[in-house]
Amino acid sequence: MMDWRETVSVAIDALRANKVRAMLTSLGVIIGSASIVLVVTVALTSKKFVLSQIESVGSNLVWVEMVQRQDRPQPLSYELTLDDLEAVKAIPNVIEVAGTRELPMTLVVRGVERPVNLVGVTEGYQTIRRLLILRGRYFDASDMEMRSKVCLITTQLSDRVFGQENPIGRNIRLGELTFTVIGVFRERVETFGLSDIQENSVIIPFTLMKYYTGMEVVRLLDAQAAKAEDVASVDRQVGQLLRSRHPAEAEYKVQTLTAILGAARSISLALTIVLIVIAFIALLISGIGIMNIMLVTVQERTREIGIRKAIGAAPREIMYQFLVESIVISGGGAVIGILIGIAIPVATQFFLPGNLRVPVSPLSVIVAFVVSCSTGLFFGYLPASEAARLEPVESLRYE
Repeated sequence: MMDWRETVSVAIDALRANKVRAMLTSLGVIIGSASIVLVVTVALTSKKFVLSQIESVGSNLVWVEMVQRQDRPQPLSYELTLDDLEAVKAIPNVIEVAGTRELPMTLVVRGVERPVNLVGVTEGYQTIRRLLILRGRYFDASDMEMRSKVCLITTQLSDRVFGQENPIGRNIRLGELTFTVIGVFRERVETFGLSDIQENSVIIPFTLMKYYTGMEVVRLLDAQAAKAEDVASVDRQVGQLLRSRHPAEAEYKVQTLTAILGAARSISLALTIVLIVIAFIALLISGIGIMNIMLVTVQERTREIGIRKAIGAAPREIMYQFLVESIVISGGGAVIGILIGIAIPVATQFFLPGNLRVPVSPLSVIVAFVVSCSTGLFFGYLPASEAARLEPVESLRYE
C-alpha cells in the first residue's frame, strides 16, 4: 500500500527546498485564475449596468408613432389621438399610457429669446419616463383638465435661463402664451436618444398644444406593460388595435426595447467569451511553464529518484510525488489568484456610485480553481511519468 502521507511530505519538502522557483512557476497560475474571476466579475457588472440603463429608458415600454410619408399628404384620420390612448390603456397587461407631441418654440425671459423644444405630455408621462422632480411639483389632474398655463423645465434650461435663482413661480413666454414654471426635472438616466426630452425641453399639459397646432393629435404613444414577459403581447395587440381604428393605408411603427436589450446581452456575452479565452490562454502558458520546470526538476533530481527506488519506492509513488508537487504549485497559485480576483472588486466598490454593485460570481471562483488545478495535473503528468520510468541503476549513476 502506498503511504500518501510520506508522498505528500516528500513533495512539500522538495518545494520548500526551491521556494523561489515554486513561486515563480505559480505566478502564471496566479495571473490566470485572478483573470478568470475578474473577467467574469467585470462582465457581470458591466452587463448589469448597461441593461439597467437601457431598461430605465422606460420600464417594459412599447412606443408607437405614425410613419410619415413624403410622397403624398396624409389625412387627419391617420393621426394618433387621445381616444387611441384610452383604447390602448384597455388592452390587458397595459398598466399605463402616455402621449406626447413636440414643437420647436422660442422661449422669452426678460426680453431674451432662446430656442427650446416644447413637449406636450398627457397624464402618465412622468410614470412611464421616470422623471425626477428636483424642484417644485409635476402636473396634477386639474392642470390637465383646466388647461392651466403651467410648465416644467429641465435642469440645464433652468441653469441657463435663471442661473442660481429659484425658477419656481417665475413666468416665461412661449410663443403667444405666458406660462408659470412649477417644476424643474431631469430624466432618471441617460436615454440614448430614445426620449422626447432634450437639454432645452419645456413640458406643458398636452391639452394646451391645441393652441399651437390647432389639433389634438399625438405624435408618440407610450404604453407600459405590467411585466417584461408581456411586452411582446402588448406590442402585437397595440399594432392590431391601431390598424382596426384607422384606415388601412395608415402605417404605424411599433417599437420596444427588446431588440436593444438583446443586442446588449449579445455584445456582453461575446466580450465575456473573448476575455475568458484570454484568461485561459494565460493558464495554458502557465501550464506549459509548470511542465518545463517539472521536467528540469526531474532531470536535476535523477539521483534522488534512483535512491528512492533503490530503497523500495514504487514507480507510482514517484509519479504521485511529482504530481502532488505540480498540483500544489497550481492549486496554491489558484488560491492566491482567486483571493486577488475577489479583493480587487471589493476594494473598488468604495469608489463606485452607490447604486452600482460589483457581484463576484461563485461559479467563476469554482471554475478558476478547478481549471487551475486541472492545468497543473495535466501538464504535470508528463514529467511525473518521466520520473516514474527512470531505471534505479541508471539513476544512481547519474551525475
